Amino acid sequence: MNHMFRGALLAAALAAAPFGAASAQVSDLKIIAPAAPGGGWDQTARALQQVLQSEKLVPNVQVMNVPGAGGTIGLAQFVNGSKGDPNVLLVGGYVMVGAIITNKSPVNLSQVTPIARLTGEYEAIAVPANSPLKSMADLVAALKADPQKVSWAGGSAGGTDHIAAGLIAKAVGVDPTKVNYIAFSGGGESLASILGGKVTVGISSLSEFDAQAKAGKLRILAVSSGQRLPDAKDIPTLKESGVDVEIQNWRSISAAPGITPEQKKALSDIIAKAVESKAWKDLLAQKGWVNTYLAGPEFEAQLNKDITATQAILKDVGLAN
Repeated sequence: MNHMFRGALLAAALAAAPFGAASAQVSDLKIIAPAAPGGGWDQTARALQQVLQSEKLVPNVQVMNVPGAGGTIGLAQFVNGSKGDPNVLLVGGYVMVGAIITNKSPVNLSQVTPIARLTGEYEAIAVPANSPLKSMADLVAALKADPQKVSWAGGSAGGTDHIAAGLIAKAVGVDPTKVNYIAFSGGGESLASILGGKVTVGISSLSEFDAQAKAGKLRILAVSSGQRLPDAKDIPTLKESGVDVEIQNWRSISAAPGITPEQKKALSDIIAKAVESKAWKDLLAQKGWVNTYLAGPEFEAQLNKDITATQAILKDVGLAN
């Protein structure tokens, strides 16, 4: 082999190197966001798409939205249509855990291949800027006066938003089954109903309200964290406001059922590289997401604990038998 030919081979190898040994097995990925555009799952899918491509971990990544029923329609499509396919991923999370129970879904998370928990985010309670409700105390007073007159816009029935609304009601002595909760399949639809004054109050992940709050169109009354958040120090916590509730939403990524251990490892390695990148960390900071990365058997064990705990919470607030 002459020097020129060896040099050409070396150049070709170096050109391919950024994609790494693991990601060389995955040239195309489709990420299913089981909700309408604009919500947390959609944002997570598109953030992951951006990082996988910018970090040259996967050359081509597409996001597909499959909204409805707290993610269980997308989950069913994923479970039934992607078996053995190592090129499809599903964004999910705490909302889906609750929706599976509430909707008595025929498919569940035991039928997917869990890869990792990615992020966590706290809930925010917001009203339109022109709302007469100026504080959490005002909202609590309205709830106690007549819970049916306080309409809540949030994500899917049985999801984190719905659970949080029920927990808030219970914490202030209001029957959680009386909460007038209106479920939307995507954050964009929910936000439009709040901004349009069609509901009393909105509840969602903080990042979904942040831009409108900064623009002066929304007033955030409280967040569901245990302590004030570094990037939202002017927003009181529910506990500070006399409502003893703390809850965090988390989001995850899963692979299709029936893939091989080697395929699972390749995908796990790609996701691990993505979450270790500066690009991903910058996105977390930008969106106010907490890094809750957990993978392997530890994530699977935590997922099982969360499913059991969610069943108990949903029963407690009257959302499950």
